[in-house]
Amino acid sequence: MALFYRTIGKGFLFPLHRLLWRVEIEGAEHIPAGAAVFAPNHDSLLDPFFLGLATPRIIHYMAKAELWKIPLLGRVLESFASFPVRRGESDGGAIGAALELLGRGELLGVFPQGTCLPHRDRRWRRGAARLALEAGCPLVPVALVHTEQAFQPRTRKIGFPRVRVIVGEPLLPSGPATVEAAEELTARLEAAVAALRMPYGPPHHAWFD
Repeated sequence: MALFYRTIGKGFLFPLHRLLWRVEIEGAEHIPAGAAVFAPNHDSLLDPFFLGLATPRIIHYMAKAELWKIPLLGRVLESFASFPVRRGESDGGAIGAALELLGRGELLGVFPQGTCLPHRDRRWRRGAARLALEAGCPLVPVALVHTEQAFQPRTRKIGFPRVRVIVGEPLLPSGPATVEAAEELTARLEAAVAALRMPYGPPHHAWFD
């Protein structure tokens, strides 16, 4: 599990991303020592690689189950510390796997927007907040800045802007994991990420309208 993450990822791909996009990390001191849910905005397919530069620890990712239908890709994703989740439905297996990881003190990466495709109506889903509430662990807002210019998810154009990964102060959940509590925590998360990236303006997407 996560063999490629430790060797190819940490040893080659992540440093290559840091070099090519001159990645700057801000707020790494906010990353908890134990279990936490990382919840960044999602504007590029390269976002997991940029997020991985924020910490020497392994970040386990929930990825859409459709990717496991592509021959061998599922095994590659698992080697990069990812596991499948069925989007748009309650996936008890994926939730159980995520809570098990958090129970062991691991870091979990969830992109609440669900997709990096530039639809203007991408709403922030409450899955990350729900997991933080159920695990009783911090929810960490992260702003990824200019990643959509590194690789445009719609046009597939590659650019080389200076990318920033800005880690905010963790949000500490409390109380039972109700729908209302998850929605409230998700609203706080979205506002926190928006505040972190406000100085840099909105992403420069080729939007789907």
